Amino acid sequence: MNAATNTIEIRELTKEYGTTRAVDYLTFDVLPGRVTGFLGPNGAGKSTTMRLLLGLDRVTSGTATIGGRRFTEFSEPLRHVGALLDAQAAHGGRRARDHLLALAVANRIPARRVEEVMEQAGIATAARRRIKTFSLGMRQRLGIAAALLGDPGVLLLDEPTNGLDPEGIIWIRELLRRLAAEGRTVLVSSHLMAETASFVDHLVVLGRGRLLADTSMRQFIDERSTARVRLRTSDPIRLRATLARDGLELVEAADDRWTVDGVRAEQIGALAAREGIPMSELSDERASLEQAYLDLTAGHAEFAATR
Repeated sequence: MNAATNTIEIRELTKEYGTTRAVDYLTFDVLPGRVTGFLGPNGAGKSTTMRLLLGLDRVTSGTATIGGRRFTEFSEPLRHVGALLDAQAAHGGRRARDHLLALAVANRIPARRVEEVMEQAGIATAARRRIKTFSLGMRQRLGIAAALLGDPGVLLLDEPTNGLDPEGIIWIRELLRRLAAEGRTVLVSSHLMAETASFVDHLVVLGRGRLLADTSMRQFIDERSTARVRLRTSDPIRLRATLARDGLELVEAADDRWTVDGVRAEQIGALAAREGIPMSELSDERASLEQAYLDLTAGHAEFAATR
């Protein structure tokens, strides 16, 4: 895969609907070789940004390109970019295979790819069924099959796990990791934080149309985590006294564990080793992606429930 031709480049991108600015001078890159999570509250501008990138909406100002080219400049776009924005978009009266075959013909993609992607997506046995009979999960699989049809270097997926059963979620997780490992650019929008954390390498976070974060997932979480160590020891009395000398407090937690705030596991481990205090468990406690995300986006949600 050619990294230069697969890079998504967003430069001062702006979209206005009347007096509403849905996307506000966004600038970021989505690079190949990693899965990038595209996060933000409802109304943050994620779907609008994807639509602008795919030429489905007109840009007010700025640019959204793939390898320096606008999507509308590709003569056979499915060979370059695969996208799933709305699993319900496929015509319900068509048979699944015919839907994919029409896309293949329009993009000069060999018909054999239709069978390959249906097999890959786990819907080969439903090839002759009409799409209106499909469950949401099956429509999602069909949409992903369509995105993979042209063997593209760039994938844009909006809520790809929506409606999938646990087996399907594991499948899409492994698929996205593999596609990125092959050097493709993978941008995934999702509201499921726990699931997103299981396969994303990098994060781009929006709030009210503006860029809030563009960083690795590890850095994103670490920057929003309070230093805390979780541990187990058979001699908490001596450990408490030792920590107190350094101004640290050992606090009892659940399941025979203890916590210490304001310190890292490496420091506690060195201290315990020096004093000969046995430790059966010792780890840094980090915030979850959901906790870090909520911390960052507080105040940027268009709609929020009161407590």
